[in-house]
Amino acid sequence: MSRRPTIVDVARVAGVSKSTVSNVLQNSPLVRAETRAAVERAMGELGYVYNRAAANLRGVDVGLIGLVINDLRNPFFTEFAASAQMAFAERGYATVIANTDETPEMQARVIASMIEHGVSGFLISPTYVDDEEGLEVVRRAGLPAMQVLRRIDHRTEVFPFATLDYEAGGRLATEHLLSLGTRRIAFVGGLENRPVTLERTAGYAAVMGEAGLPTFAVHGRPSRAFGRDMALRLHAEHPEIEAVLCFSDLVALGMLAGFAEAGVRVGRDVRLVGFDDIEEAALAWPQLTSVRCDVARFGREAAAAMLEWIGDGVQPQENRLAPVELIVRASSAGDV
Repeated sequence: MSRRPTIVDVARVAGVSKSTVSNVLQNSPLVRAETRAAVERAMGELGYVYNRAAANLRGVDVGLIGLVINDLRNPFFTEFAASAQMAFAERGYATVIANTDETPEMQARVIASMIEHGVSGFLISPTYVDDEEGLEVVRRAGLPAMQVLRRIDHRTEVFPFATLDYEAGGRLATEHLLSLGTRRIAFVGGLENRPVTLERTAGYAAVMGEAGLPTFAVHGRPSRAFGRDMALRLHAEHPEIEAVLCFSDLVALGMLAGFAEAGVRVGRDVRLVGFDDIEEAALAWPQLTSVRCDVARFGREAAAAMLEWIGDGVQPQENRLAPVELIVRASSAGDV
């Protein structure tokens, strides 16, 4: 069924009346247990989700967007969410924002809840799941949904995907470090084999290969704590490392602290580059060189594409890469 299933469809499949289905949805005690079970089975087969908001607000035009974010504790994703929310608000749409905390079960719950409460569409920066069931409930509901920054469903003809050109960012950063004369360059951070990690390391690996140099990567949760621990470990176990490209600014900021603790002068003894260019990168000491993704602009553009889809029926292109640039500061170039 390509359209969104209705209460009439549920009644037909369950072999009951429309009013009986309505009584089940309202948790009426008058419905027999076996009848309730038949209706619930039919709902499951059809992928029907009760739209509580629509039931309560008949005839009212509710402009509500579901904004589902994998990690709102990370400033990168927070800035994206804030920019998208403000763009929606400027066009008169309210936003329901949920943090899934990188938990597939939480993601499934918040998506189902948002559908139930009548969102017009979704903008989703998803947590990774092991299968392609993560967005299937959205497809069954017949709602437009964009995947941003991460892709968990390869059906981009159904769920368009927009992200940043991470591979180009890795290439720019590595070429910059090579131009400074460093040759032993490490890549630190990012969960191994995750698509975003592979994308951010691809440019690094390509440039190192072209220069005939070996790669050295250490993966882990992209956090400050991991970055600090890795700075101490590299200093103790791999003093030959001359430069580090980090998976994210959070890892790089942690490495700044770890290197300071070890007495290593960042920008002189070791060159350091982050990824994302969050606000704190320019406020750190030394200031952090970083791949700027301009996630605020990306958030506004993603929201605009979503609104055009909802309002005018113009579906976004299946795959879109937004450009990035390298912002050089003291952590890699020394006194600049």
